[in-house]
Amino acid sequence: MKYIDEYRNKEQVQALIRAIRQTVTRTWHIMEICGGQTHAIARYRLEDMLPPEIQLLHGPGCPVCVTPVEIIDQALTLARRPDVIFTSFGDMMRVPGSKEDLLQVKAKGGDIRMLYSPLDAVTLAEENPDKEVVFFAIGFETTAPVHLMALKEAIRKGLNNFTLLTSLFTVPPAIEAILSDKGCKVDGFLTAGHVCAITGNGAYHQLAERYKTPMVVTGFEPVDLLYGIYRCICQLEAGIYNVENAYKRAVPEHGNIPACILMDEMLESCDIEWRGIGVIPNSGKQLRTAFKKYSSREKFKFLPKEIRISSECIAGEIMKGRKQPHDCPYFGTTCHPEHPIGAPMVSSEGVCAAYYKYK
Repeated sequence: MKYIDEYRNKEQVQALIRAIRQTVTRTWHIMEICGGQTHAIARYRLEDMLPPEIQLLHGPGCPVCVTPVEIIDQALTLARRPDVIFTSFGDMMRVPGSKEDLLQVKAKGGDIRMLYSPLDAVTLAEENPDKEVVFFAIGFETTAPVHLMALKEAIRKGLNNFTLLTSLFTVPPAIEAILSDKGCKVDGFLTAGHVCAITGNGAYHQLAERYKTPMVVTGFEPVDLLYGIYRCICQLEAGIYNVENAYKRAVPEHGNIPACILMDEMLESCDIEWRGIGVIPNSGKQLRTAFKKYSSREKFKFLPKEIRISSECIAGEIMKGRKQPHDCPYFGTTCHPEHPIGAPMVSSEGVCAAYYKYK
């Protein structure tokens, strides 16, 4: 398949491994930021191919992984209501809140629908005017425009029974939080191509310059990732720190301008908790005041509550690049995909889930 097979080509993979071996002279720690990258690294055993000087660290993963327990519990509260049709992508169904997950609520009678598009939720709201339809809008910058397009359609149709429960994150503040941490081990980043395809690379130029850390935009196939690692190593060995686009077939420098305009129109920055890491200032997005009436939090007032989660998991240490999944005594025993304890295991794209499946 064009644009797939050539990026899984065995000869290209071997050539890149040879180039990396010939270039590297010392130990370097490189972090991929996205769960799709982590999943491919584990699936294709890329770490096993690399020379020992290259140490891969694994970042926050995906928005499913980092959605905080408080927001999951809000989703569960809404899903239990008899007047609500709660809708979501399928990857949120098994993510645990403080006591249960959406599948368990569905088994008890909650009207919960797995959808392939938020526009399907708009259709449900139109077809069920006596119900409140909530769509669980989870995402990095990649999927935020899709949620907003659905909301625009609901507004166009005059639907007052449609709201979004948002859990939206932006990647550059998370990278900055990792780099500014005193225990940071990261020498270079592989930034997520699908995020940069929306936002462009502007914010990463500032980070690379400020923290003297190369940032290489990559895709998600073995050749993409190895080429990104190679370009990152070339920069590190030369003592330069730039943003380099190694995924030009998908990522324009300025991103998707209409999508960025839409996000600027409808969203504003906010502080948000990243599950396993903690609150990162200005790393979230929420609906602007003009669109607050379509926020589930505004329509269904939630009482604040203190949530205590087991401290067994070392999720934060893993997601900041300080430790690896095998450093956790609960990995693969108490904590596994059917019973996830921490953020890197709750989604199939989390590093612990990927390591459990492939390694």
